[in-house]
Amino acid sequence: MADRLLIGTRKGLFELARHGTAWDIAAVHFLGEPVTAVLQDGDRLYAALDLGHFGAKLWCRDGAAAWRELTPPAFPQKPAEATDDPHPWSLGKIWALEKGGVPGRVWAGTMPGGLFRSDDGGESWSLNEPLWTMPERKRWFGVAGGEQPGINSVLIDPRDPDDVRVGVSTAGLWASRDGGASWRVINQGMYNEYMPPGQEGEPIAQDIHRLASCAADPDTVWCQHHNGVFRSIDRGANWHELSAIRPAKFGFAVAAHPQDARTAWFVPAVKDERRVAVDAKVVVSRTRDGGENFEVLDSGLPQRHAYDLVYRHALDVDASGEALAFGSTTGGLWTSNNGGDQWTTLDARLPPIAVVRFAEA
Repeated sequence: MADRLLIGTRKGLFELARHGTAWDIAAVHFLGEPVTAVLQDGDRLYAALDLGHFGAKLWCRDGAAAWRELTPPAFPQKPAEATDDPHPWSLGKIWALEKGGVPGRVWAGTMPGGLFRSDDGGESWSLNEPLWTMPERKRWFGVAGGEQPGINSVLIDPRDPDDVRVGVSTAGLWASRDGGASWRVINQGMYNEYMPPGQEGEPIAQDIHRLASCAADPDTVWCQHHNGVFRSIDRGANWHELSAIRPAKFGFAVAAHPQDARTAWFVPAVKDERRVAVDAKVVVSRTRDGGENFEVLDSGLPQRHAYDLVYRHALDVDASGEALAFGSTTGGLWTSNNGGDQWTTLDARLPPIAVVRFAEA
């Protein structure tokens, strides 16, 4: 099992170390600053910060060396003739960081809906212009909590680093098989309840909250959507709704078992204007049969007057498929060493949690 946890919060990056079956805070980085994304790639650790008026920042650390600041992704100047583009050409925040499948390659998904790639370990970045300049992007629209669309998920096929999928809130799922040189919207079978009648199935209208794929079977992809939970067995081209999920179909986070394509975890919530735990009980929903049935896991989780919400990137599973961790908007952090059957809470009061990721020492 992994022996380190990286917790990105509104007030810093917390690094936890495993001691037997328990976790303790080993270090705190960027105290007081909002952390929006973290990634470990080999010996290098990345942390993205959102400093509001001072902009988005990106830092890295190699092994035990000191942190150093990198130049973050940047958009070109918006052309004067782009008067029909409703979105700004400036970096709001880095929302997702993912390994690129080849040494030194890293992908960054941003708000407002930009996809960037680095081939030198984050030292320099290039905007994926085919995705950014296509006419369809002008139809993307913003998400709750942000007026701009954002790329929240970047999936790289481990069999082919040029096979890329990105999930957008709100613009559906986009696919490239040539490393980003061309794109097409996919996600047949999804629907969006808040669209006008007859437009529920419009591909660009799909509100993707989070995507997760099985490392051992990358054709299996799970989606927590604004209006339900979906599963695809053809890398996102076609989707089947998993209506058996309990206690609610709404949520933000999903984690896919890295070895078992039929197992995944979700954290349900009450949707739209409320966005709290269902019945004031924190639970995790798990399926082990491809979504035909779901178990509600609550052992060790708060079951009375709990109003926690779990964001998109705040649930993770390690490479063993046994260790899980998730954090909430009220600073709660829970871990499991047995696939979610039993949970333990961290003896600490953390700031609101945006990102949870396992890492290796």
